[in-house]
Amino acid sequence: QVQLVESGGGLVQAGGSLRLSCTASGRTFSSYGMGWFRQAPGKEREFVAAIRWSGGSVYYADSAKGRFTISRDNAKNTVYLQMNSLKPEDTAVYYCAAAIYYRSSYYYSEQFDFWGQGTQVTVSS
Repeated sequence: QVQLVESGGGLVQAGGSLRLSCTASGRTFSSYGMGWFRQAPGKEREFVAAIRWSGGSVYYADSAKGRFTISRDNAKNTVYLQMNSLKPEDTAVYYCAAAIYYRSSYYYSEQFDFWGQGTQVTVSS
């Protein structure tokens, strides 16, 4: 089992920044990739960004490119999502996810095996 705990959500004005953190515990040795997804009210969960624990390859949704940066601290078993230039449409619950199988890339929720409980991000206009 892998346990994921997110933090860092909150209320921010449009144009502002937030940094989300996700700390993993448990069978972290078997986690190949980590990702962030989000779900807005009435919408399906969507991919935001992902990163490999080893090598650090990163993957971004088009909506995140140029504004969000995913990074990792292997020593702390923690993944970060730095979000800049936030927009009201970024408002959602953000979920951290862990993939315990190797994939050539990570973009889809089906590729991830463990999920955090989510942290709310609200961007006011």
